[in-house]
Amino acid sequence: MSAIRPQHPDISDDMWIKVDEIIDTNKNTDGSIITVLRECQGTVGYLPVELIDYISAGMNLPNSNVYGVASFYSLFSMTPKGRHTIKVCTGTACYVKGIKEVIIRIGDKYKVGEGGTTEDRRFSLEPVRCLGACGLAPVMVIGEDTHGDVSADKVIDIVDQYK
Repeated sequence: MSAIRPQHPDISDDMWIKVDEIIDTNKNTDGSIITVLRECQGTVGYLPVELIDYISAGMNLPNSNVYGVASFYSLFSMTPKGRHTIKVCTGTACYVKGIKEVIIRIGDKYKVGEGGTTEDRRFSLEPVRCLGACGLAPVMVIGEDTHGDVSADKVIDIVDQYK
């Protein structure tokens, strides 16, 4: 790609090389912007403004189109995420069985609010309406690991396993 790479503290030279490969592979394919955004987010961890502008230029698309796609779909994030995403179910079964206290304990221990990321980017805390595991309530998922019957008393021991 021929565009000048912007400076960004979260994007290394190796990441820019991968981003260029993703753009070059897809730039002549109609409707590939979701693929490009997904793969670039996978490379960088999120989609900062500078990266979205760079993708727009590389794909020869208006910035507004790329921003529109990135902001519409919930799978995209324009803010940094933690190395580990903690999804806590706030559905009825989990709520009744104490998930709110679990969320409070996580927030107090790691200084993170719902929908936020810890300052050290170790964790992102995401409340979700359903994880499809009501029989395990209250339930949370960290990365690919599902944890059921999570109590406020044992949640910190579980979360501390993730470095």
